[in-house]
Amino acid sequence: MKLTITNSCPDFDSYRAARVKSLFNVEDGSSFELTADLPIEDMDWSLGLIVGPSGSGKTSLGKHMFDTDRIAKLDWPNDQPIIDVIARDGDFNDATAALASVGLGSVPSWLRPYAVLSNGEKFRADLARIVCDQPKEIVIDEFTSVVDRQIAKIGALAFGKAWRRTKGLAVLLSCHYDIIDWLDPDWVYDTATGEFTGRCHRQRPKITVEIRQTNWQWWRYFEPHHYLKLPHMIAATCYVAFVDDEPVAHVAFSTRPGMVEARACRLVVMPEWQGAGVGMRFLNAVCAAWRRGENRYGLPMPTLFHTSHPGLAAALRRDPKWTQVSSVLYGGSKRQSAEGTNMKTGYGGHFRAVQGFRYIEGTEIRA
Repeated sequence: MKLTITNSCPDFDSYRAARVKSLFNVEDGSSFELTADLPIEDMDWSLGLIVGPSGSGKTSLGKHMFDTDRIAKLDWPNDQPIIDVIARDGDFNDATAALASVGLGSVPSWLRPYAVLSNGEKFRADLARIVCDQPKEIVIDEFTSVVDRQIAKIGALAFGKAWRRTKGLAVLLSCHYDIIDWLDPDWVYDTATGEFTGRCHRQRPKITVEIRQTNWQWWRYFEPHHYLKLPHMIAATCYVAFVDDEPVAHVAFSTRPGMVEARACRLVVMPEWQGAGVGMRFLNAVCAAWRRGENRYGLPMPTLFHTSHPGLAAALRRDPKWTQVSSVLYGGSKRQSAEGTNMKTGYGGHFRAVQGFRYIEGTEIRA
């Protein structure tokens, strides 16, 4: 595919325009021409990237990548939460899966209209809507341009994985080179050099995670991103995952009566790290340690974990190290649980659908 782009505008002759021409020895700024050779006709591809500095012709190329202009133009209403807009006529689970797949897993953000989201959340909401709509052809301009570079890298990684599960063709336009290895596109065209690079053996940057056993001191950083507001677990051991000394994930462990099984909860992954796969690997690593008896009790225990988050529940069902053991549409009677345990207060009394899972690696214990 060879594209020739010619853009033009009037050659202005105002005083200031004439002075600029004289000062910088520029005769004419009214035209822009670009010729790009993109040999993609015979390629089996789904994700391409056009990268280069601003003003180098990326958007112009994007408009001509397909038979018609396919640059994404998303209209978001101001009076509806994003969960009502994404997959509007589709299944609820499709919307939540798309949000989780691009790393927008913060449930409170799902309940807000697009206009009040942060730039990073808007970026991921746009990607979730595109992934859910699954267009056959699309061009996304200014990809990662308005977000900080950490969100950009993880967002590119998450979108790349999610988009490849569709059957469409997507071309991303970006002025940032730091996303290339994270996105791992099928081809890259650099407007600065005119160089085209096809599929090659790029190595996605490694994420080295350090897990530290701690107490509730780090919870204040994670609590705003948890979908429930609950008191601390009694006698819990907390674990925090760090990447380059930055806290990125949290989980708490306690034991069930009889010390035969552990219970994990308060799993939170920081928004800028959602979609990178850190959360599940972190949870599995701590569960594996408890299964080996690497805890303050020195006892090997399987782990029970409950969640209402549809994306996390789907990930746990896919993981062979976990088995689902329960599923309820709402909590039990709070009064009855209090009477049965001689407590002043009970548990339950909510209307959340809760799903239970058990970590079963190395054990035959199943519900």
